[in-house]
Amino acid sequence: MRVSAIAATVNHSDRFDHGGLFQGDGFIMGAGLLAECSMKFAIALFSAAHAPSSRRALLFAQAALAGGHEIVRLFFYQDGVHSASTNIVAPQDEQDIARQWREFVSQHQLDGVVCIAAALRRGVLDQGEATRYQRSAVNLEAPWALSGLGQLHDAAQNADRLICFGGT
Repeated sequence: MRVSAIAATVNHSDRFDHGGLFQGDGFIMGAGLLAECSMKFAIALFSAAHAPSSRRALLFAQAALAGGHEIVRLFFYQDGVHSASTNIVAPQDEQDIARQWREFVSQHQLDGVVCIAAALRRGVLDQGEATRYQRSAVNLEAPWALSGLGQLHDAAQNADRLICFGGT
């Protein structure tokens, strides 16, 4: 959506906070941030799929791509690695944010990186790590890739902005 089209939908019940426009419980766009010329974003997620910040990160990423921007890398760190697990089951009355992340990354062919140290600590394993540590459970599959924290540094160097969601 173009900025002018979004601006036309703003009414008195909408709120601006944390540098963004929210309508209802959905993130629409960052005030000024997404209104600039095309930008490259690196997005880091530090919270699990059930946390509100995970949904906000997903909505931000969707809005960034819809606005013609580029996402150079999604980096899932700390509890954010749970969002990449295939074993996450959302209750029937809740959105399945982990599934939405997986579909979003696949659909847009994004670089979805899961921190290997954080993943191992939380039991999130791809086939290679499950074999290496002699574990029977594999719960990390494509489109996700395990890699080190250096990938976050690389993403920050190649992006115009590093946007972080969640964490303490």
